[in-house]
Amino acid sequence: MTYSFTTFGAIVGLVIAIILIIKKVHPAYSLILGALIGGLIGGGGLATTVSTMVSGAQGMMSSILRILTSGILAGALIKTGSAEKIAETIVSKLGQKRAIAAIAIATMIICAVGVFIDISVITVAPIAIAIGKKANLSKSGILLAMIGGGKAGNIISPNPNTIAASEAFGVDLTSLMIKNIIPAICALVVTIIIAGIISKKGTFTYEDVASEEKKSLPNFLAAICGPVVVIVLLALRPICHVVVDPLIALPIGGLVSIIVTGKIKDTVKITEFGLSKVVGVSILLIGTGTLAGIIKASALQYDMINVLEFLNMPTFVLAPLSGILMAAATASTTSGATIASQTFSQTLIGAGVPALSGAAMIHAGATVVDSLPHGSFFHATGGSVMMEFKERMKLIPYEAVVGLTSTIISVIVYLVF
Repeated sequence: MTYSFTTFGAIVGLVIAIILIIKKVHPAYSLILGALIGGLIGGGGLATTVSTMVSGAQGMMSSILRILTSGILAGALIKTGSAEKIAETIVSKLGQKRAIAAIAIATMIICAVGVFIDISVITVAPIAIAIGKKANLSKSGILLAMIGGGKAGNIISPNPNTIAASEAFGVDLTSLMIKNIIPAICALVVTIIIAGIISKKGTFTYEDVASEEKKSLPNFLAAICGPVVVIVLLALRPICHVVVDPLIALPIGGLVSIIVTGKIKDTVKITEFGLSKVVGVSILLIGTGTLAGIIKASALQYDMINVLEFLNMPTFVLAPLSGILMAAATASTTSGATIASQTFSQTLIGAGVPALSGAAMIHAGATVVDSLPHGSFFHATGGSVMMEFKERMKLIPYEAVVGLTSTIISVIVYLVF
């Protein structure tokens, strides 16, 4: 075995990054500084450390390109009102009696078609709040329904975390999305059950939370055209071996959405809005890449394997475990899935774990404790329903159960199939 940095250095770098993120330093800078200090403490020397950081960041570029172009789809779904229309239709069809299920399913679908999970929650929130008022559901219940539904949709979506995992393992994006369908459905069911239980307790006051302003929304068929086009284009590879890269499929879906909803005159504004939503993630991935490079070149992966062998645990456990730990450390599904995939992909493949299964298990694991307070998701989702900090903290264990459900089922799918 050969490595450039010690496990201690890699862990110190990760801890420093966590502390800086908690102290409200920009996550990208936190990760870069953590990588630099971790590399130096890990014994790599300045030249080797910087070179490894640069190589790690360079390894992110193909993912970043695809994420940048995915902004066109996300921007189109949001600014044309398509995402809101999809959510509104699902909620209205399922009715008030099935409000929790409707909210969870709506968020899952919007996230699954390519809208980031935090934006999905924010998009559905006004509709969920209106339903919550009528059905007398607590903020905790409707927020968990949205977050759990978003987590389920996130592991079957063409979102940054899925793209990063597929790139690291060298697997087809569509195949990775399909691989976690069963775990996603199980996570959705658990979400509906738990959210239904806690919707009867907590805060029930919604005054001044949501605007009652009515917006002009497209019809449902127009709203789903863009996502349908993306799904069809991405499905061509597994169905008939025609490869349409997400770099092409995602923006085409966005442009179709713009055209069919009659917003072609606003194309520039919509694409600029979409870009603004993915620039932050792209910058974050550059910082993530620097730390991932240090961790990948350290002895951490070998030491983790030694620990698993000492405990008589199989190597494939590295996949879900690394996803859980890295996402908890960075409070980000994207960063967690990226660092874990970049670090352990070759180790898992070398141990006989199929690349697709390894990517799926890491991806699912990254949704377990990715919403800790040192990340933006915690605050963005809590703010969507004007929830107090203490009440928002109480949801973390329930969110972890949802993520753990999809992780366990993903492992079972690997073992059985």
